[in-house]
Amino acid sequence: MFIQTESTPNPSTLKFLPGKVVLETGTAEFRDETEARAASPLAARLFGVPGVTGVFLGYDFITVTKDNADWQHMKPAILGNIMEHFMSGQPILASGAFGGSDEDDGEFFEEGDETIVATIKELLDTRVRPAVAQDGGDITFKGFRDGVVYLNMKGACSGCPSSTATLKHGVQNLLRHFVPEVQEVEAVA
Repeated sequence: MFIQTESTPNPSTLKFLPGKVVLETGTAEFRDETEARAASPLAARLFGVPGVTGVFLGYDFITVTKDNADWQHMKPAILGNIMEHFMSGQPILASGAFGGSDEDDGEFFEEGDETIVATIKELLDTRVRPAVAQDGGDITFKGFRDGVVYLNMKGACSGCPSSTATLKHGVQNLLRHFVPEVQEVEAVA
């Protein structure tokens, strides 16, 4: 098994491409070992590497976020754990674990804004999310109120130094161009 790595705009996050499907649908993000142990054998294994502070699973990639540790020391252990996991035949997610970020729970918007929200979601799904996935992350819709679109940034996007520029100059300009009702875009946790 050959696993490629790619840098991301976030220097604390590295993208691993195992050459196989990781998650068939959706995405999954784990910010601590306890959360990972309950939902993903792969993520739990990666949290066993000293310095790992986050794991994000996409369709065909895994992004790992670190603390102040050096990638040079962490990368071999992460590669080994990914390879061992895929060779073991264990599932990526535990049975009954959530499927990821395509869930609608927690979304908010005013009654009557359904058409605007549907357009925003379509633009995110077709134009924004594929580009962000290339950088090892994801952006999902959380809400729309009073002209403000609220988005959740995950994976390499979460905590990335360039995420504010991506939101304000990229996503905000795109949405404002196609949806005149959009005035601003804000990140939420």
